[in-house]
Amino acid sequence: MNGTILALLAFVPLVLAGVLLIGFRMAAKVAMPVVFVVTAIIALFAWEMSVTRVLASTFQGLILTVAILWIIFGAILLLNTLKHSGGIKAIRNGFSGISPDRRVQALIVAWLFGCFIEGASGFGTPAAVAAPLMVALGFPALAAVVVGMMIQSTPVSFGAVGTPIVVGVTGGVDRIGITETLEAGGFTWMEYFRLIAAEVAIIHGIVGVLMPLIMVVIMVRFFGANRSWKEGLSITPFALFTGVCFVVPYMLAGVFLGPEFPSMIGAMVGLAIVVPAARKGFLLPKDNWDFPERTSWPAEWIGKLEIKLDDITSKAPISTLMGWVPYVLLALFLVASRVIDPLREALMAFSFGWTNILGEEGVSGSIQPLYLPGGIILMVVAVTYFLHRMSAREMSAAVHESTKTIFGAGFVLIFTIPMVRILINSGVNAADLVSMPVAMAQFVADGVGDVYPFFAPAVGALGAFIAGSNTVSNLMLADYQFNVAQQLGLSTAFMVSLQAVGAAAGNMVAIHNVVAASATVGLLGREGITIRKTLLPTLYYLIFTGIIALVAFYVIGVSDPLLQAG
Repeated sequence: MNGTILALLAFVPLVLAGVLLIGFRMAAKVAMPVVFVVTAIIALFAWEMSVTRVLASTFQGLILTVAILWIIFGAILLLNTLKHSGGIKAIRNGFSGISPDRRVQALIVAWLFGCFIEGASGFGTPAAVAAPLMVALGFPALAAVVVGMMIQSTPVSFGAVGTPIVVGVTGGVDRIGITETLEAGGFTWMEYFRLIAAEVAIIHGIVGVLMPLIMVVIMVRFFGANRSWKEGLSITPFALFTGVCFVVPYMLAGVFLGPEFPSMIGAMVGLAIVVPAARKGFLLPKDNWDFPERTSWPAEWIGKLEIKLDDITSKAPISTLMGWVPYVLLALFLVASRVIDPLREALMAFSFGWTNILGEEGVSGSIQPLYLPGGIILMVVAVTYFLHRMSAREMSAAVHESTKTIFGAGFVLIFTIPMVRILINSGVNAADLVSMPVAMAQFVADGVGDVYPFFAPAVGALGAFIAGSNTVSNLMLADYQFNVAQQLGLSTAFMVSLQAVGAAAGNMVAIHNVVAASATVGLLGREGITIRKTLLPTLYYLIFTGIIALVAFYVIGVSDPLLQAG
């Protein structure tokens, strides 16, 4: 079988996923098992992988799936805990009196608060939280969803306490092989990993500084009485100020602290600066913008659910500060667990896994439940239970709702991630073939050549669009991007960074995320309208990132430890 046919076969799982999910609109819980079976067949018969290695790769993927589900469960449980304790209601009330200007409310509630929720929870929850919050403040449901989807950009690569980087990139590349090459050159995996995190933060910071302005301009253009670009642009100074207040601490955290903290720290610093500035009218335009009268709203703007502040809890209200305390504690606990060595070592000591699964060399997996963000979040949930004086019934309801949510995500992931591990581990085979991601990389690098870096972010976005997840896109495509960079003799770390940034941008049009956000305000069935309106900011993000890639590679000449070691 010649190289071109093999490369095309390697693409089949990704193409099949796209055809089933997008073309046939098949549910992921139906499509991904089919894709997994097809991947296993290609691995066994075209790549001549042993049955044992395919099974070992599957078990490795399942171990990684458990780690991801642990994080998702913790993130959703914290959100539901705050819903039942009255914390979310307190946070809502704190936002409502800042400014009557809907553009200012969108910048603070959607962008800054949404970015914080993304950093703490990830997995599509920011739009699902911000959309009903905005409806409660008086936004049309469709506007709330469109604005909420645009949160799914800059903060996403560091969402869920860095899961797309910590889990997606680490699990998506051949860490063992990379580490061996690095150590031969006097470098470490951690140096390489931190470089990727820093480059992702810098790229996002440069591109994302304009996202608050773009978000407001699109909202005003499509949902204003005058359909005016100008009315959106009149808030440019304040929107740029908001962008800078977020991206500067965001980039600094990405460079100096690692992938767990940028989105949370950027949002917290941004809120601390922007909210007082808005109260004082700093850089705000003289005009005060609002949506047209509700009676004139088109039917497609209005959701079936009317969101009321009292829907969440009937408990006696708690203060805004008390509502925020769990998220502040989460940030503090996470920072402590990552920077205080004795604590970090104690949390990492509790670990279980499987080394050389089924005797397959290099196919291993482990879980550190206390050190993973899921364990940290559950500690915060325990504190919140007492801090917010919750009843056992309220806590039970939060656990029940979170468990129901996790089963849906879990079923899809138990096929998706093992499929990814089969692709990555396919380099060990009886036919002496390179792995499937390497075969794809060779095919693309030969076909596109030196201009490929411009398209690298779009490849990541396609993965997120299909999978509905930055993390899963990185798991599927990070090794592919890595190998394209090797084929072109370019910085592998920067190419993987482009993958992570593009995958974040792809979340703005990811079907799964649009459905989740639409469901919270009763807009199911109108996902196509939302995607059409968020396509413009998605294209902006991918084109701007692609231009940065060409400049970085061919003008600045970025390098990385792997190139030096090699």
